[in-house]
Amino acid sequence: MSNSKEVAEWMLSELKEVKNLDQEVAVYKINQKFGNDFVYQNENGNLAIAKGVLKEFRKLTEGMVVWGRGYKQWRFRKDYDPKDSRQVD
Repeated sequence: MSNSKEVAEWMLSELKEVKNLDQEVAVYKINQKFGNDFVYQNENGNLAIAKGVLKEFRKLTEGMVVWGRGYKQWRFRKDYDPKDSRQVD
């Protein structure tokens, strides 16, 4: 049985492999690989990553990963990214 930390570790390993981890791809892979306990249906009717998984992912990637709102994906922080923000446009 997996837990949120293991799912977050998988997300980080995927990010290292593909360099840009799309939210939509990640949520479907998480559902397929780890099951319904780690995803939920949001208010728009779409699958979303469980908040516990995202919390663990933030812990694992503090200071090294940013969320790109425009592309809806995570990527490794670049020198030009704001140092005090985990989100970029």
